Amino acid sequence: MNKVLRQALPAALLPIALLGADLTSAEEKAREDMHYVGVYATALNHRSIGEISNDSAWGQTGTLVVGGHITDLFHAEVRAGGGYKDAKTGDLTLSIDYFASWYLGLHYPVTSYANVYAQAGFSHISGDAELANADADENRQFRDIEGDFPDSSFSISWLAGVDFEVIDNGYLVFEGGRLFKDTGSGANTFQFSGGVRYEF
Repeated sequence: MNKVLRQALPAALLPIALLGADLTSAEEKAREDMHYVGVYATALNHRSIGEISNDSAWGQTGTLVVGGHITDLFHAEVRAGGGYKDAKTGDLTLSIDYFASWYLGLHYPVTSYANVYAQAGFSHISGDAELANADADENRQFRDIEGDFPDSSFSISWLAGVDFEVIDNGYLVFEGGRLFKDTGSGANTFQFSGGVRYEF
C-alpha cells in the first residue's frame, strides 16, 4: 500500500505543481508602464433592426488600437475604426463610416501566455442607413432608421476578450462586446474582433 502511495502521489501532485508554476510565472511578468498597438478585423452584428421583424445583419470594419497598462491589472486604450463592408437586410443598408472609442479595462493572467480582460467606455460612431423602395409596406418599419445611423452619435461600449502571447510581447487577440445601441430605432450593434497586438 505504501509503495502504491509513493508512486501515485507524485503523479497526482505534478499537475498542481505545474499549474502553480505557470501562475507564478504569469504573475512575474510585469506589464505596468508598457504600451501597445493592435490591428484587428472586426465584424459588426446589427441586431433588433425593425420594430416588427427584428432583423439582424453583418458588416465589417478594420480597427486600430493604441493603449497602455496603468498597472499590472488595469489598462486604458483608444480605438479608431472604419467600415469596409456594409450590412444589408432586405432593402435596408447600414453603413458605419467610422468610429472612435475610449476604454478603461481590467486584465488578469490565467497562464504564463494567456490573459482574460474586460473593459468599458464610450464610443463616437458615424454612419448612415439607406432604404431602397421606401414606399413598400414591408419597409414601413425601417423608415425611422433611414438617415443618420445611429441616431445618437455617442454610446456606452463594452468588451470582453482573451489574448495569447505567441512571440515575446506579441499577442493574438479574440474579443466580443457591444459597440453601440441606437437610441432612435433600438437596434443593438455588437462587435467581434480578432487580430494582433504588440506591447513595448
